[in-house]
Amino acid sequence: MTEAFYFTERIMFMFERYKEDIQSFIDHDPATENPFEIIFLYPGFKALRSHKKAHWFYKHNMPFIARAISQRSAHKTGIEIHPGATIGRRVVIDHGHGIVIGETAEIGDDVMIYQGVTLGGTGKDVGKRHPTIQSGVMIGAGAKVLGPITIGKNAKIAAGAVVVKDVDPNCTVVGVPGEIVRIDGERVDDLDQINIPDPLMNAIRHNEEQINNLKEEINKLKEYINEDI
Repeated sequence: MTEAFYFTERIMFMFERYKEDIQSFIDHDPATENPFEIIFLYPGFKALRSHKKAHWFYKHNMPFIARAISQRSAHKTGIEIHPGATIGRRVVIDHGHGIVIGETAEIGDDVMIYQGVTLGGTGKDVGKRHPTIQSGVMIGAGAKVLGPITIGKNAKIAAGAVVVKDVDPNCTVVGVPGEIVRIDGERVDDLDQINIPDPLMNAIRHNEEQINNLKEEINKLKEYINEDI
């Protein structure tokens, strides 16, 4: 009786998690028509489900089977997740093609990851080599987060950013290399991945303003000298 009850509870728990994963995709993707579309057609959903199986074999010292599952999933979905990576609840991979997640990467709950993202290593570290992504983080298309760094809760990584150092919670990171942009110290709910601030262009514009100011001062000095002559 006890074993049957435990088995039933386990099945119910797995079913609730399954529904939770589906709902997270529905909540984040306005193009979703129905749950069956997510289950059968979404590569991000399939990759995450496959990773759960691969991770189980990896944790139970069956690395060959784990890698076989992950490689088959990568071939089918274009999303490569090492079976050793730790992934939390309600994680959403949107589109997903070209995503690479390394062995020691840790991803918290409610994380949103777009296509082309790399959670990789720098090639210089040993042991913990990949990033830790805390809960509520959004990582934009094509972003690269490299090394054993920590991306704080509710941070935003803009599309195309390259991040190689820690990011505080509730911050937005843009550019190459990534620079933190604080917005009143609060979370930005919807990051515009097109109209984002560019730290390099901002620096160029600032230099141009300084040059123009110096030119004006030089012209004034010339006028003053000419008047005296």
